[in-house]
Amino acid sequence: MTTPVLLGDYAAALPEIVQPWAPLLPPVADDGPAPRLVAANDALAGDLGIDPAWLGSAQALAVLGAREVLPGSTPVAQAYAGHQFGGFSPLLGDGRAVVLGEVRDRHGALRDIALKGSGRTAFARGGDGRAVLGPVLREYLFGEAMHALGIPTTRALAAVTTGDRVFRDGTMVPGAVLTRVAASHLRVGTFEVVARSLQPELRATLLPRLLAYAAARHHPGADGALGFLDAVVTAQAELIARWMAVGFVHGVMNTDNTTISGETIDYGPCAWLERYDENTVFSSIDTGGRYRFGHQPAIAVWNLSRLAETVLPLIGSDPQRAIADATAVLDAFGERYHAAWLELMRTKLGLPDAQPQDERLIADLLAAMAGAQADYTTTWRLLADHLRGGTDNVPGVQPDWLARWEARLAGEPSATAAAMDAVNPAYVPRNHLVEGALTAALAGDLGPFERLLAAISDPYAARPGLADLAEPAPSGFTERHVTYCGT
Repeated sequence: MTTPVLLGDYAAALPEIVQPWAPLLPPVADDGPAPRLVAANDALAGDLGIDPAWLGSAQALAVLGAREVLPGSTPVAQAYAGHQFGGFSPLLGDGRAVVLGEVRDRHGALRDIALKGSGRTAFARGGDGRAVLGPVLREYLFGEAMHALGIPTTRALAAVTTGDRVFRDGTMVPGAVLTRVAASHLRVGTFEVVARSLQPELRATLLPRLLAYAAARHHPGADGALGFLDAVVTAQAELIARWMAVGFVHGVMNTDNTTISGETIDYGPCAWLERYDENTVFSSIDTGGRYRFGHQPAIAVWNLSRLAETVLPLIGSDPQRAIADATAVLDAFGERYHAAWLELMRTKLGLPDAQPQDERLIADLLAAMAGAQADYTTTWRLLADHLRGGTDNVPGVQPDWLARWEARLAGEPSATAAAMDAVNPAYVPRNHLVEGALTAALAGDLGPFERLLAAISDPYAARPGLADLAEPAPSGFTERHVTYCGT
């Protein structure tokens, strides 16, 4: 068994916007439950060059449970700012998270190893810095589901219970820590804290270094500040297109949750679209619907505009020219997003090529889904089943639409159906399944969590014994479902 060696790349490159961290969790009580490894991602460990056997060791339990640090590592909490629901907060930072360090994966890329729920940091802002088991397992499920769907995402390496209990919502619940892996934790908010919250003399020297570091790590082909902005716009346009294609609702698209890498980050109040409705909101804190499902592309542009504002001084010395150049890049988001989304939707429908009438075909299908309150995930699988002759009952879809669609298809229907099934998941982390799995886990039964995790980790192949995991929520559940920022 080999102990991982963690690098301190980010901490060394940008020490002005990190704070050192040391474990602060209380000692494990002799008469209480012992810390426990609840879930471990052996496949991800292997990809990171970490010995999977180490995850089961006493040392790993202590390190990933936030009570020890690896020898030679330099764990830090990151500073960042952020626009939260449109309002600017000049200093947020890792209030209950810490970057333990980085590893180089089997492709040679740097990957952050971070903890969530690791206790108070310099940025805790009065909070206890803790997390509890339910939200930790939620993030584990959603990250693995997104990864299996081919959507750039942070992922969970492990989930550990800490052996103590944390006060939440009037009761004591098991404390837990999530080990999160990311291409990095650089975000729009990182640029905002440098450009908007630091003293001008520090900003002048630090902002170019931050830009150079972020570009080298994520967009090495970018040409200067404008090229960097262009690369981030492209990455985010493609990411949001993938969210929309599968029906993912992030729930809290603040600028501190918008990554420079183009990965999905922060699965607190996220949810999965069931009946198709662009105004869908699940998050308890999104009372105005700012981050509703259909508004996610527009919010991405808004967030990227905040990034553009931070790098304007690095684009050029003429402010008006810099604004014009940055605006042109931001204006390209819509076209890039739409092209990526349209290609994904064509693939979901099994269309063999691109034709002008496709946009109307897709729009009419979505309108039919909305009118019938059809389940978004199920509809695509039912359309493939229709091609096999398995059903003529696709809720909301009329015969004339089916005729138009089938006229656009080429090749043998069963082959098209198989191709559709290869891109339209049978299993997603449906909200009622996630809640059921977390409730069971809190009661000591990890079976539902592990069963759901296995299904969503291989989402396209329908398998015997898992039919219930492909079914929409029971009547009334979705209308009542609310999500919270638990992590």
